[in-house]
Amino acid sequence: MKKTMAITILICFLMAGFGCANKAQQGATVGGLAGATIGALVFKDKLLGAAIGAGVGIMMGYIVGNEWDKSDEKKIQRTLEHGKSGDTTKWTNPDTGEHYSATPDHPYMSENKVYRDVVIKDEKDGQTVMAKAWRDDKGTWHLKQ
Repeated sequence: MKKTMAITILICFLMAGFGCANKAQQGATVGGLAGATIGALVFKDKLLGAAIGAGVGIMMGYIVGNEWDKSDEKKIQRTLEHGKSGDTTKWTNPDTGEHYSATPDHPYMSENKVYRDVVIKDEKDGQTVMAKAWRDDKGTWHLKQ
């Protein structure tokens, strides 16, 4: 009973933080939970199986999630560097099939850096994120939010 309660609390805690996580972190969380479940079902020693499964799941989930982030990051980079202020760039992530858009605002100087505000939208569920991005000396944009 105590194990079930601890696992339930852990799952609720992890899912509560899901909204703040990037895709790599989300992938690690899902991979860890799935791996722990599969490991507990497969191994005779349930605790050891869950621990090994969670470790493998976290690693694999993070790798997959991180690749998704890289594809979307490239699109946002291109939009910030070449997009006209107020024009929306739309794309589909080739790995996930998710549809996104980004609308940059006018560039401005602050703290000796070039900044652009950008609205990033998940076209599927309509969620939007308003972010600030700054450009480094090499021309790479970094989301500040």
